[in-house]
Amino acid sequence: MTIDEKDFFREATLRICGSLDIEKALQQCFLYIRAFIPTRQIGFHVYHREAGVIETIALAPPEPSGVCPMKTQLTADGRQQVVDQRSHRVRVVERLGDDPVTSSIAQKFGASDFSGIVMDLVLEKKMLGVFSIFNDGREPFTQCHIDLLSLLSKPCAIALTNVIRYRELKSLKDLLTDDNRYFQDELRRIAGENVIGADQGLNEVMEMVRRVSPMESPVLLLGETGTGKEVIANTIHNLSLRSDGPFIRVNCGAIPATLIDSELFGYEEGAFTGAVSEKRGRIERAHGGTLFLDEIGELTPEAQIRLLRVIQEKEFDRVGGTQTIRVNIRIIAATHRDLEKMMTENQFRADLFFRLRVFPITIPPLRDRRKDIPDLVQHFIQRKSKEMKRLLVPSPAPGVLERLSNYHWPGNIRELENAVERSLILDRGDNLHFKEINEKQSRNDSPLQPESITAMPLDAVMAKHIQHVLNQCQGRVEGANGAASILDIHPSTLRKRMTKLKIPFGKKSGLS
Repeated sequence: MTIDEKDFFREATLRICGSLDIEKALQQCFLYIRAFIPTRQIGFHVYHREAGVIETIALAPPEPSGVCPMKTQLTADGRQQVVDQRSHRVRVVERLGDDPVTSSIAQKFGASDFSGIVMDLVLEKKMLGVFSIFNDGREPFTQCHIDLLSLLSKPCAIALTNVIRYRELKSLKDLLTDDNRYFQDELRRIAGENVIGADQGLNEVMEMVRRVSPMESPVLLLGETGTGKEVIANTIHNLSLRSDGPFIRVNCGAIPATLIDSELFGYEEGAFTGAVSEKRGRIERAHGGTLFLDEIGELTPEAQIRLLRVIQEKEFDRVGGTQTIRVNIRIIAATHRDLEKMMTENQFRADLFFRLRVFPITIPPLRDRRKDIPDLVQHFIQRKSKEMKRLLVPSPAPGVLERLSNYHWPGNIRELENAVERSLILDRGDNLHFKEINEKQSRNDSPLQPESITAMPLDAVMAKHIQHVLNQCQGRVEGANGAASILDIHPSTLRKRMTKLKIPFGKKSGLS
């Protein structure tokens, strides 16, 4: 039979390189080349030189026992022959059982009496593996068969390389998935599956959380700064059907207005000066999970319009992009601001407000859940002691918990956490005294008591509260123990508000 080598090369190459499923590709190649070469089985093998092991990647037709991939340890003679035969890239083995290299493999398949052609696969001077053809030995291999098979050296090498790299990528993907699952579990462990106060001060809140978590509805968390809105958002995510997906947090008040679009929606290469490559935004990274928009009231009007499209259509465009990207995300938003008032003043879009306010949850301030304070104090002592690597975990001094419960906590849970950390730094003994929380700062002296603010304008109440927190922080605005941290607001935003309310700060305040 006359064989057109070009046709043979083209058709065999299309089959061997036609799929990343190497078993499927081998099967298609086997069905084609057996019409030209007496073939009972073909296979791909990789040699691990340091271990002296041949790994059979795939066979066609496949073995009924499904043994692939299978590793075979070579004898010392077999390993030496691999080194010696490098000058013979294609060779015929009259009887597989008599060859030091093929005998171990043939024995596993019950093919010791078979004949074979073994072709080394070399790409860019690198030995990748072997392509083999076996038959039952009744029809001998000829030089024509060897020449035909030699035509497939490069296609087979490329196919094997693609398969090896594909499996490596798949293995890395599985590893990353496993790592991601592990880190998500660690984050849940650190955050705590059980919300402190769930059975006391946050009982009603947690009941609402349990009801809404399995749904896909947007959730709007309302409450003063520092009340733990992020903890509640994280709990909703952990209890939802998206718990295996990402939980992406965005503090809308901490991102400058000029950067909010690129941070949320990402950008394409060349979209603006400095955009040297494309970047995925927070929304895109939250695909398959939950997007938590903290301080949603700080969003710019332009970003509000684009966010509305994401909520309604589940799609958006990157900055400078023309391709529409679809996402599957759940939105949880949070704010300490009065969005309804902002809506009437045209500072917040009404359509966005009603899209977000499907299921509002108001989180009470710490002064309204005083029974939770002892548990919270103990929780923060345990956690901060571990972070500070203190061998002995201290306890609150006698009478301290009562004093802490009588304090009005304008900074809520965040202020309590900071107070615990300060006491751990200042008190190195077995007891924590919380000296900065003195008896004069009882609930009766709170600037937020209803009877003291009912006749006061809102700006006056806000100014009094900011001034009170500033006095606690000794005039410090920024930093871990600054007023901005306690009030959960960006320092620049706090300074603007203080300027508007005519509250002196810096050198003008007279505080050091």
